[in-house]
Amino acid sequence: MFNKQSVSLEWAGRTLTIETGQVARQADGAVMVQYGDTIVLATAVFAKEAKPGQDFFPLTVNYQEKYFASGRIPGGFFKREGRPTEKETLTSRLIDRPIRPLFVDGFKHEVQVVVTTLSYDLENDADIIALVGASAALVLSGAPFMGPIGAARVGYKDGQYIINPTIAELEESELDLVVAGTSDAVMMVESQAAELSEDVMLGAVVAGHDAMQPVIDAIIALAEKAAKEPFAYEPPDHSAALKSVIDTVGADLSKAYKITAKGERYSAIGAAKDKAKAALVSTEDTPRAMTAEVFKTVFKEAEASVVRGDILKTGERIDGRKLDQIRPIVAEAGFLPRTHGSSLFTRGETQAICVATLGTSDDEQYIDGLDGTKKEKFMLHYNFPPYSVGETGRMGGAGRREIGHGKLAWRALKAVLPKHEDFPYTIRMVSEITESNGSSSMATVCGCSLAMMDAGVPLSRPVSGIAMGLILEGTDFAVLSDILGDEDHLGDMDFKVAGTENGITSLQMDIKVAGITKDIMGKALEQAKGGRMHILGEMGKALTASRGQLSENAPQMEIIKVPTDKIRDVIGSGGKVIRGIVDETGAKVNIDDDGTVQISAMDRKSIEAAIKMIKGITAEAEVGEIYEGKVVSMKDFGIFVNFFGPKDGLVHVSQMANKRIGHPKEMVKEGDKVWVKLMGFDERGKVRLSMKVVDQETGKELADVAGDDASEE
Repeated sequence: MFNKQSVSLEWAGRTLTIETGQVARQADGAVMVQYGDTIVLATAVFAKEAKPGQDFFPLTVNYQEKYFASGRIPGGFFKREGRPTEKETLTSRLIDRPIRPLFVDGFKHEVQVVVTTLSYDLENDADIIALVGASAALVLSGAPFMGPIGAARVGYKDGQYIINPTIAELEESELDLVVAGTSDAVMMVESQAAELSEDVMLGAVVAGHDAMQPVIDAIIALAEKAAKEPFAYEPPDHSAALKSVIDTVGADLSKAYKITAKGERYSAIGAAKDKAKAALVSTEDTPRAMTAEVFKTVFKEAEASVVRGDILKTGERIDGRKLDQIRPIVAEAGFLPRTHGSSLFTRGETQAICVATLGTSDDEQYIDGLDGTKKEKFMLHYNFPPYSVGETGRMGGAGRREIGHGKLAWRALKAVLPKHEDFPYTIRMVSEITESNGSSSMATVCGCSLAMMDAGVPLSRPVSGIAMGLILEGTDFAVLSDILGDEDHLGDMDFKVAGTENGITSLQMDIKVAGITKDIMGKALEQAKGGRMHILGEMGKALTASRGQLSENAPQMEIIKVPTDKIRDVIGSGGKVIRGIVDETGAKVNIDDDGTVQISAMDRKSIEAAIKMIKGITAEAEVGEIYEGKVVSMKDFGIFVNFFGPKDGLVHVSQMANKRIGHPKEMVKEGDKVWVKLMGFDERGKVRLSMKVVDQETGKELADVAGDDASEE
């Protein structure tokens, strides 16, 4: 019934198996990929005809995690998987980015890739084999996909690269880098690093690319046994139409792309487009060879051809800058008066308002996933409203782009955050993009770095980021620093590098051509370093380090430790004691299972009062010490005094004064404050207190007073 085919190989100490022919047989391509006990099902389906008028490539990638894969039931009311998690969204983007450029130019048939995690062993993350599975499914499908690609994760510890580190190994690694590519070149890089050098990062990319080659060979071997016949698709030849457009308005486009202001430039490009359309496109009145649909395609190609050619010939860019020149930067810290920390970062026509908000452990984000529920103390949310590019558009929740850009900035800043035990705050960063013309994600890195320092977060060093571009024609290439939006759209690479003066903290690369070489990447990294240092200098005009003190608008916080056997005493029955501390002091108190107590309030006085009460509960009373207490009950034989946190003790009537009294009410009433000395404990462990040996006015011990000369009941 089944025509199963499979390939296996030993890869970084574990067996990788790719199998087809048993599951999802109606998909154009489907594979089961297993690594360790982690298994994914990857499928690819493509439409056999393009929709009429389709002017873009409709590729959709959906990565989804099923909670049964790790033996878990989803949380929430419905107890089923819902909208994509951040991890699923980021992995979908991770798969999309390296495969998209490898479809044949002009192919506009709808393609959908679905990857589902079916088994998860808590050791091997599914994202790498999801990439491998998507690549294999596409190769088997017969779609005009110029793959396969491979992928690998690279860690770094003690000067050594680790290929496909486990989850546990990754926690101790200085690097988490995912690289994907073909047999010849790298297509995509995504990474988070602990201030590593350019040489180490480049070495990691090369190590990952080398490590994926056996996987590419395995996919080819499987395709030789099980691939479908290639889909009959001939890319349209628009060379004549392209030449006509360039001949007609090439000079106009070249002139338009030398206008620095984005709005004016777009107006000039629009005028050139109208001119070419009027001269070349067929109408009812004037039949011509070029249709409106073809014109739309070739005009974009004409723009790219003109811009790229001018840059390679002259070394001068769209806005007149040199290849390595950074646009003007204005950085301002403390931009908003009532926030905990804020900044305004402007670079050319890209601008971000970044805001830092500090909270307590109550504000931590709970993240549910295959490996359980985790708490995140650092959040970064990126918002890209349509007005930032002068357009109207739908306003809603965060899309894939917003989630991806926010995570890139999060990775860039994570390495310089203080340890939680040294700075016990939850940190939420928000980046509002108010203008965009190139690399708003890197503006977010710069702006958020400034905003956290403005809030008093003790970052180890400020972080800056830069986006690099590439124009590649044959063996000729130009690396561009701080690219504009148009240079991104018309170029061959989007290469983002963030880091401190000490090294790189995050690197992300996307390629629109069939990969780039080690030499080009090395050149881009070196040029990016100079740009990063320049941007750090401009940021330093606003702030060079943390302000050293928290904003007056931020909550104050203190952490103390209590013995674990005292946690119950601090909480009290049903939380009665801890609620009493909160009510009396106004401070917020959280206690963990390890005895860590986090106390926060808007003023220091409340925190100190709460600490005093907690220490009073957890400390041990010492015999011979004098304490101030409160009378909590009265008996004929004496009074009970609350003198040390929740501890009460008896002052026998004979210990109340240096004279005989008939009843305690002759001296005190309930609620009175009294000074007592802890005399010791009776044979049953009950506390014995004395008032008569202490001056009730000053709290000082009286000399020559017998403290234990009477019998007690």
